[in-house]
Amino acid sequence: MANSIEHKGIVESINGTHLSVKILQTTACVSCSVKGHCSSAESKEKIIDITDASASSYEVGQSVMVVGQMSMGMKAVFWAFVLPFLIILTSLFVCMAIFNDELYAGCISLSLLFPYYFFLWFNKARFKQKFSFTIKPIK
Repeated sequence: MANSIEHKGIVESINGTHLSVKILQTTACVSCSVKGHCSSAESKEKIIDITDASASSYEVGQSVMVVGQMSMGMKAVFWAFVLPFLIILTSLFVCMAIFNDELYAGCISLSLLFPYYFFLWFNKARFKQKFSFTIKPIK
């Protein structure tokens, strides 16, 4: 279980083998006794789409557990934050060495993110398969 992340959720809708599950995403300090006086304590409702062959065994309104792998979270952090940071940082140093102008180097470095995010958008079906959640009923 240490390699997985679990969230309690409620089945919102069922469409064939696809389920929409509503989870409450909370910060770590939401259970703090002084959260009413702190601006960092927040929670959001999220809808998670899950493909499951046994989707018909669930009912709308049923409490379920949404399970994701910890490695999936690390991969998401890499694609969303680490790789774009490395692209900007590397291209900034290379452009500074070539042009010796901070404005051009900064603009070129930032503009390299457009093809990167287009690549992510173009491959969203592949990422959707890699970053999939499983579901299990709460007993």
